[in-house]
Amino acid sequence: MPIVTLDAVSMAYGHVPLLDAASLQIDAGERVAVIGRNGTGKSTLLQVLGRDLVPDGGTVWHQPALSVARLVQDVPLSSTRTVADEVRDGLHATSGDTDERWRGEHLVETVVSRLGLDADARVETLSGGWRRRVLLARALVATPDLLLLDEPTNHLDIAAIAWLEETLASYRGAVVFVTHDRAFLQRVATRIVELDRGRLTSWPGDYATFLRKKQAWLEQEALHEEKFDKKLAQEEAWLRQGIKARRTRDEGRVKALLAMREERAQRRARMGQVEMRVERAEASGRLVFDADAVSKSYGGRVVVRDLTTRVMRGDRIGLIGPNGAGKTTLLRLLLGEITPDAGTVRQGANVQVAYFDQQREQLDPERTVFETVGDGNDTVTVQGQTRHVHGYLQDFLFSPARARSPVKALSGGERNRLLLARLFTRPANVLVMDEPTNDLDLETLELLEALLVEWPGTLLLVSHDRVFLNHVVTSTLVFEGDGRVEEYVGGYDDWQRQRSAAAVPVPTARPRPAVRTSGAAGTSAGTATVAPRKLSYKEQRELDDLPTQLAALERDHDEAQAVVADSEFYKLPADAIATALARVESLESALLDAMERLEALQLRASRPV
Repeated sequence: MPIVTLDAVSMAYGHVPLLDAASLQIDAGERVAVIGRNGTGKSTLLQVLGRDLVPDGGTVWHQPALSVARLVQDVPLSSTRTVADEVRDGLHATSGDTDERWRGEHLVETVVSRLGLDADARVETLSGGWRRRVLLARALVATPDLLLLDEPTNHLDIAAIAWLEETLASYRGAVVFVTHDRAFLQRVATRIVELDRGRLTSWPGDYATFLRKKQAWLEQEALHEEKFDKKLAQEEAWLRQGIKARRTRDEGRVKALLAMREERAQRRARMGQVEMRVERAEASGRLVFDADAVSKSYGGRVVVRDLTTRVMRGDRIGLIGPNGAGKTTLLRLLLGEITPDAGTVRQGANVQVAYFDQQREQLDPERTVFETVGDGNDTVTVQGQTRHVHGYLQDFLFSPARARSPVKALSGGERNRLLLARLFTRPANVLVMDEPTNDLDLETLELLEALLVEWPGTLLLVSHDRVFLNHVVTSTLVFEGDGRVEEYVGGYDDWQRQRSAAAVPVPTARPRPAVRTSGAAGTSAGTATVAPRKLSYKEQRELDDLPTQLAALERDHDEAQAVVADSEFYKLPADAIATALARVESLESALLDAMERLEALQLRASRPV
């Protein structure tokens, strides 16, 4: 039974129609996912469905007395009231029945708790992400006939997303939502509606079914357009013959050609794909970050407790944990932006970091898109090539007109693309990305995924997107509570399997190399016995010089490896081949010895006399 019907609805901003004679029907109890590229009009469609926007043309019918609640993408909420009071406003007016009031209060408490909100906090003291949770909670407790959610998983941690999935899967009313989270999309949606070039197409079934059917549909569309264009070219060639086309009996063919021209002119090409390339710096040292027994507390709360880990060149590490657990704090500890309360953090040689900031603090809302990327220049350098800023921005789907717009006029997805565009102009061998997937459309998200998989440097990634983590990272650092951070091999699903496989989840931390010390006593189980004394002057000088020696050894090793990897290498004389291979083996041994000696001296220096 339909509760909302759109018939030939049109809506345009400027000369580009967002909705072009679009028709849609929403039935009671449905869970409809709206997908499409950034800027195609998904949020506009939700506004039309929610009676917040009157279309330019067409008709919109709502079932009489239909109740609607909507979560907006932006965060307009500003209030001096408490979180509980704001959420409670979502409840429909209830009768004086005690049971009814009790059920309403219980629902408010449940939703506030499951979304991790502090019921007594003042809304004005919360960040934008937490205010958005308040708006989500207010929409959920309203339990309307039609629930409209615009990017509901943004700023939610994995536990809150899983709870929201369960809540919506059993929701009695109809739900229409926009999301970039593919796991959420697959779990919740019963129908996919795609907004593409102003048109709405409906695909019954889940997201996986949509992907299969959509690919076949695109192939058919391309074939139809190819045949159409071929026939149009033939008719144009016929018309150029002149006198034959002017005969009375051929007037119908001329009119048909004119109609074909009009149809071709009205065809809206698919939006291009984002082209992402990272400006790569010279490779870092083999060791990137080394944390030894690191702890950090704020206000008596332990955020990181006794963490020991090592990040090597080429590692792709995901950070998983609830909001506020300390993921960003750990990133800042590794980058040296804050000092640990205990333990040491060491950074390797030639580490050049590009940091994607979750809070968008790097974007000045008053500057234009062009100024933000160009930073006062008309050109940027990407992968050694100088490019005009306008041309580079078109790779990220910013037209010249859009490039002149101020940052404050951009949508959430466009701001994210802009931040990526600026980030990728900076030479880096370490990418640190804090929630890079928020507001990105599905196609751009998959392209970013592919880029990071091929990225030859080191990646530290904070994300609540489970599919993104599965596809990109090779290990995860998980905040297990009370400041404990444990390491697991693989992505999100691998962590889940490893955690559930053990009765008491005690993950295995990344093994540190065995320590060998010259003149030391024998070791047990590969662990050196380090004398508990301070370093001598000579040892301290050795410790100071070792990082430089390591960098030189790694450079020589890379050069030697490049020689061996050359396609012509095994055409050399046998003695030259043997010499080159022996040099690689010797350098590898020297590297290992130097790294073990460095760690031995650091451990000795950290112990009390």
